[in-house]
Amino acid sequence: MTNAPLFGWLQSLYPLWSALDTESVYLSAWVGLAELALSGCTTSTDHLYVHPRGAGDLLTAEIDAARDLGVRFHPTHGSMSLSVKDGGLPPDDVVSTDDEILAAAEAAVARHHDRTHGAMVRIALAPCSPFSVTEALLVRTAELAERLDVRLHTHFAENAEDDAFSMATFGCRPTEYLERTGWCTDRSWVAHCVMPNADEITRLGRAGVGVAHCPSSNLILASGIAPVTALRAAGCPVGLGVDGSSSADSASLWLESRQALLLAKLRDGAAAISAREVLDMATLGGAACLGRSGELGVIAPGAVGDVTVWDQTGPAHAGAIADPIEAWLRCGPTGARDTIIAGRPVVRSGALVSDRLDEMLAAHAVAATRIQRVVS
Repeated sequence: MTNAPLFGWLQSLYPLWSALDTESVYLSAWVGLAELALSGCTTSTDHLYVHPRGAGDLLTAEIDAARDLGVRFHPTHGSMSLSVKDGGLPPDDVVSTDDEILAAAEAAVARHHDRTHGAMVRIALAPCSPFSVTEALLVRTAELAERLDVRLHTHFAENAEDDAFSMATFGCRPTEYLERTGWCTDRSWVAHCVMPNADEITRLGRAGVGVAHCPSSNLILASGIAPVTALRAAGCPVGLGVDGSSSADSASLWLESRQALLLAKLRDGAAAISAREVLDMATLGGAACLGRSGELGVIAPGAVGDVTVWDQTGPAHAGAIADPIEAWLRCGPTGARDTIIAGRPVVRSGALVSDRLDEMLAAHAVAATRIQRVVS
C-alpha cells in the first residue's frame, strides 16, 4: 500500500502483481464478487491486465469464481505491452508482445464470450492504458473488437500525470489519441475519465463513449473529481466502478453510488444531481457501458431476472419517509437485504447464500500473505 498518486501507486504494485497465479486470482475474484453482491451488485466487470508469464489462465480463473458464486460477469482481457525500456510504466516481467496479446484475446472470446440474451459471461478487450501499451496495439485491438463484435475498455484521462504523458509521448491530449487509434466509438467504455476538458466532453458524448466512474479510487489517489454531470449531459453513458482493492479498498456498489452523489454536488452544485440520477448510473448507466441496455439494469419485460432488495427499517432510516430513493443514498451505510441474479438468490437476508465464505476467506488470507512477502 502506498500514498502516492497514480504512477507511483502503480509502480509500487507491479512487483506484487507479478506474483499472481490462478489460485490467487480465483480467490480474490471470489471474495471481491461476494463483497459486491452483498452491496447489491448483480453484474460486474473486471479489468485483468496483468498476465505474468507462467502464471496460468488467470481470466478463466476469475470466470470460474463468478460462476461458482452465480454473479453475472463481464471480465476483460486486459494487457500491457509497453515496458519501462520502451518508454512505458510497467516492468518487463509483466508485459507481452502485441501479437501474443491479440492471439490470447481472440482465444478468450472464442472460449468464454456468450452472445445469447441473458448471458452470464461476456468478454471485452482491454489494453490497460496509453502509458502501458503501444499505439499499434490500441489500433489493432479496436480492429479485432470490430471483427469479433465485442466491446473495448481502457483507462483514460485518469489524472494530471496521465494527461502530461499523453502530451509528451503522443503530442496530443487523451481524447485526440482515442480518436486517432479508433477508440472514440460507442463500442468503448473508459475507466475514470477525470480530466477531459469541455471540448473533449462534447466529442466523447457525440461518439457515445461510456465512462466507468470510480469516485473512491479517484479520491484515494487524489486524481480529481470526474465531470460526470457534464459527461452524462453530453451523451456519455456513465456507470459506477469500485476499482481494485488496492485503490478503493471497498467493493461496495452502494458506497460508490453515495460517493458519486456527494462528489457531483461538491463539484457542480447542490442541485446538480439527485439520488435518482445516481441510481440511473448504478443500473442503466452500467448496463449501457457493457452494451446491454434493455436487458440489464431495469425491471421490465424482456430484461433478465436481476433484482436487489434494500431494507429501509431500523435506526439508519428512521424518519426517512418522504422519498425512498433519496433515503437509499442519504441514509446508511447499508448493504442489500437480498441480491437475486438470473432469478437465483445470491444474498438472502443480508448474508451470502454460499456456504463457502469462511473457507474462501481463510484461503484468501494465506494467498495474500504469500504475495505480500514478495516485496517484504
